[in-house]
This record gives sequence, structure tokens and C-alpha cells, in this order.
Amino acid sequence: MNKKFINWSIFILLSVIWGSSFLLMKIGMQAGTVELSPYQVASLRMVFAGIVLVPLAFKALKQIPKNKLGLVILSGIIGNFIPAYLFCIAETKIDSALAGILNSLTPLFTIIVGMVVFKISIDPKKIGGILLGLVGLCISVVAGKTLHFENISFSIFIILATICYGFNVNMVGKHMQNISAINIASLAFSFSIIPATLILFWTGYFNYDFTNPALLNATLASGTLGVINTSIASILFYVLVKRAGILFASTVTYAIPFVSLAMGLLYNEAIHPMRLLGLAIILCGVYIVNKRSTAK
Repeated sequence: MNKKFINWSIFILLSVIWGSSFLLMKIGMQAGTVELSPYQVASLRMVFAGIVLVPLAFKALKQIPKNKLGLVILSGIIGNFIPAYLFCIAETKIDSALAGILNSLTPLFTIIVGMVVFKISIDPKKIGGILLGLVGLCISVVAGKTLHFENISFSIFIILATICYGFNVNMVGKHMQNISAINIASLAFSFSIIPATLILFWTGYFNYDFTNPALLNATLASGTLGVINTSIASILFYVLVKRAGILFASTVTYAIPFVSLAMGLLYNEAIHPMRLLGLAIILCGVYIVNKRSTAK
């Protein structure tokens, strides 16, 4: 099967999965009469993500080179564990439109971290594609909306998360090319079960009334976030990094507006013309990034 077709298929699937993450976080924290704290939602997300991959972690321990074990665990902490908490905290205060823009700083920080920390040479045209996509995303997200900046200080949590993503993408792309995506994800997430469970104990989650349907719904939303939007999505993302490179993989965040647009069409929402313009600009930017790479 055509390599580019497979890459774009993974790209689209990741966009759909990650595009629903913000909604699941909201449901987890505001499910009926029960409101889980951001720390509890993030912890449940990591626990469920780890549990489904535990059976594979034992095999991963045998197959991953000993000198890479620490790097794989660090990848899980930087690329998933810390951002999970940062995003949940930000979601309690940040306007969704602003969150969409800030989340899409990931490709930009991937470039900055790659050039400054990992000494990676990147084609200037691809940098232009990243910036063009960011402009298109800003136009698409704010079209017909009014941004709210009452709690602008909480944006730092999303910015820190995108910096973490930038580090992780470069780590995987440069140091883990010979380690399978499933081995990386299974070991990284299985390791996260212990600290995440401890946080659930400390925050009193296990003292709740588990006969309450609202609590079960919130837990189910957080569990879905962990299994599908974290475990499965991370494996797909690692595969995409290895197949298509760090820049193209990082532009998945630019595709999230397409997901929200599709959801809007399902509910017969009116589409603002400027949003269509923004989406067209995003496509141009992603196309430039996906052109034959000269990055080293």
C-alpha cells in the first residue's frame, strides 16, 4: 500500500481521536452531580492507559535495550504524564477557542526544541509551512467567536504541555527509531500507573460513592480518554513519527479544527466563511511540511 496513503490515514485517525479529547476531559470533570478534580481525571486517564498495556510491558522490558529503558520512561513522563495534568488544569478555566490555538503551538515548539536542544537541521520551507498552518488555525478557531481572556494566566499550563510534546517528539524521532511504537507506549504508560494511583488516593477518589451513576459516567469518560485517546493514540503517533518524521507528525494538532467542523455539520451548525479560509490555509501549511524532507 502507498506509504503516503498510510501516513495520511494515521494522521486523519489521530486527528479524530485527539479532537474528542477536550470534550472527554470536560465530561470527566463535569458529569452531572459529580465533579472530579483535574488531578483525578488526569490520573484516571493515565491509570486506564497503563492497565490496557501492562500485558505488553513485560515483553517490552525484554526487547528494549537496557540503555534505552530510562529514555523510554522519560518519554512517557514528558510526553504524556505531565501534559495530561497540565491540560486538565487549564481546561477548568481556559476558553476553548484559546485552548485550540495554544494546543497547536506544538509544531512550533517541536522546531525550536529540535534546533536548539537536539541540534536538528530543518528545511526553512517546512518552518514556513508550520507558521502558515498556525496562521490558518488561528483564523479558523476564532472565526465567528469572541475569545475570553479572564483567566489568561492558565494558558501557561497548555504552553508548558506543548513544550513537553516538542521535547518528546524529538526524543522519539532521534533516539528511539529502532524501538517499536507498542514497546515505547506499553512501558511508558505501565510505569505511570503507580504515581497516578497514588494521586487518586491522595485526592480522595476512592472515598467516593461508586453507586452514583454520575461518578461512573465521569470515570468512564476518563477511562475512554486513557484507553483510546492516550494509549491507542500514542502508539499511532509514535508510528507516524517514525514513518513520516517529527514535523509532519506534530502538525496533527492543526487538524483538530477539521474534527470540530465535522461535528458542527452533524448538528446543522452554520459554518463561518472565514473558518473555511483558515482550514484551506492549514491544508497548504501541512502540504508544505509533508513535501519531501531535507531535514537531517
